[in-house]
Amino acid sequence: MIRKVKLSDAKQIVDIYNYYIKDTIITFEKDLIDKKEMEKRIKKILEDYFWIVYEENNKILGYAYVGKWRERTAYKFTVESSIYLDKNYTGKGIGEKLYRELIKTSKNKGLKAIMGVISIPNESSIKLHEKLGFYKAGYFKEVGIKFDKWIDVAYYQLNL
Repeated sequence: MIRKVKLSDAKQIVDIYNYYIKDTIITFEKDLIDKKEMEKRIKKILEDYFWIVYEENNKILGYAYVGKWRERTAYKFTVESSIYLDKNYTGKGIGEKLYRELIKTSKNKGLKAIMGVISIPNESSIKLHEKLGFYKAGYFKEVGIKFDKWIDVAYYQLNL
């Protein structure tokens, strides 16, 4: 089931996210985080935005949230999405369910655009974004470095 995040979810969320930090280019973070840091991040997002989790049998299988796209006030109706799944539960439709709920909630809150930022290569993320109606809005060459490799980033946009 999909529900709103609780601070008590932080430990399970950290377990999901730290895999992506340690073993992938999906996030540009390099240092693992702890439960306390994740609680801080959850609180920060919830000040102005929203965060949801997908849970089965008391286990968080994925989470998604939207946050600030840019600092300037004129951007306040545009958000950046983040979605992460337990590495053992990818390809099962959970990401799509989370994203559809994120889109619905974003519309209901009066937001106008969602930006998905994708480290390349990530074909499954590109396919999901395109399936949900996002279009490729930009492409940036070698803007990040992780594991001693330069990484490109694609921006996908959904107008609500």
